[in-house]
Amino acid sequence: MNVVAGTEARAQPPRTGQVRLPHGRAGLVLTIVGLPLLTVVLLPLQARLAVGSFLLIYLLAVVVIAVLGGAGPALSAAVVSFLLVNWFLTPPYYTLAVANRDTAVDLVVFVLVAVLVSVAVELGSRARRAADRHFVESRLLSELGAVEFGDGSVSTVLERVRALFTMDAVALRKASTDDAPLLASVGSDIQGRPTLRAPAPGGLELIAWGPELVGQDRHLFATLADLAARAWEGQELAKQAGRAETLAETDRIRAGLLAAVGHDLRTPLAGIKAATSSLRQDDVPWSDDERAALLRTIEESADRLSDVVSNLLAMSRIQAGVLPVDLQPIALDAVVARAVLHGTTRRVAVDTPDNLPLVLADAGLLEQVIANLIDNAARFTPEGGTVEIHAEAPAPGPGVAELDLARLHVVDHGPGIEPGTWDAVFVPFQRLGDQDVSTGLGLGLAIARGFLDAMNGRLEPSSTPGGGLTMTICLPTAA
Repeated sequence: MNVVAGTEARAQPPRTGQVRLPHGRAGLVLTIVGLPLLTVVLLPLQARLAVGSFLLIYLLAVVVIAVLGGAGPALSAAVVSFLLVNWFLTPPYYTLAVANRDTAVDLVVFVLVAVLVSVAVELGSRARRAADRHFVESRLLSELGAVEFGDGSVSTVLERVRALFTMDAVALRKASTDDAPLLASVGSDIQGRPTLRAPAPGGLELIAWGPELVGQDRHLFATLADLAARAWEGQELAKQAGRAETLAETDRIRAGLLAAVGHDLRTPLAGIKAATSSLRQDDVPWSDDERAALLRTIEESADRLSDVVSNLLAMSRIQAGVLPVDLQPIALDAVVARAVLHGTTRRVAVDTPDNLPLVLADAGLLEQVIANLIDNAARFTPEGGTVEIHAEAPAPGPGVAELDLARLHVVDHGPGIEPGTWDAVFVPFQRLGDQDVSTGLGLGLAIARGFLDAMNGRLEPSSTPGGGLTMTICLPTAA
């Protein structure tokens, strides 16, 4: 049988009950056929060699048979050799009588030595097979004991048990009743009562369907039942640890979200509350300019509050996979103009070529994407700086899908970020490098990428020459 370890199969000594069958046949064939043939070869030398020489030759044959066939055939060979030498090669020939006392002693000593050699060879062979089995079993147990606990670890152990004993199927179940549901199983022929079963720690039971096992194989099967139970326990602990880690991460995100939402909601609400309370004060004579400033504060705070709620709703739709998308051929420069008009107060320089083709996108979603990118670029643009927007028409070269994309670059000349951390800027509820949740939700870039993915587009960050970050929108052109 074979021990399966990774992608390799290592030889395992045959099971008890299968150890001697092929070797025993070889020994019997040599005893029944080989010794008579050896006698025929030696007959012409009857008068030329001493009986002791013949006995040494037959002793060598007995040793060979002992090595190949074991103790049983070797003992039979010793008796047959004794009879053949006595009948054909010992004077008087063709009789079992012995002419002198020395020859009788030689024959008796030959039988005794042959028996001792047969027993010694058999004991050595058994010790070697036991050592081989112990080595392979120890290696197997070490490999299975080193299996990393996690999803599939029990199946890995069961599959190796099945391959080791050439079973049809192996399973692990609760040991309460015979009809208890299987916790894990491998193999395809799971029907009827199992051939083998072995109790395992934790009230479990390892069962198998296939050939019967005897002797040391049953003991090894019981040992592997303990390993399977330990793998099951480790797998369950790994699942619990994974669930605990997920819950901890969820709690962390919830805490950060609540803190960020609290800040982003409290700030515009506080502005609205303060401006409204001021306007309601009858004892303060407000000038027209002051009244207009307070009303502007209310309007800006309400817009900010609306943006926060819209971003939260958009992010929830993206994560739920229910974002409605209406792809239509649209003019990219028109969408850019609307986004700039309703965007930041920072200076924005727009450059769109006249040959810019229509792009296939959702106008409302694309406007929000561009507005979010402008807002992000303005946040990192130095005071007095300019946010740059320029578009590229697809390069000539029809038939190349990558060239059929229109590109819109939103450029800032701020501090920029390291290329290795670009993916982190798209994580929801987190702004790169933030140590304080008061910086806000950090949803702008996450929403932008989510919207573009829904429109079969891409958002690619790159470094701005001279410093800063460039966000490139890639959209397919309309046919």
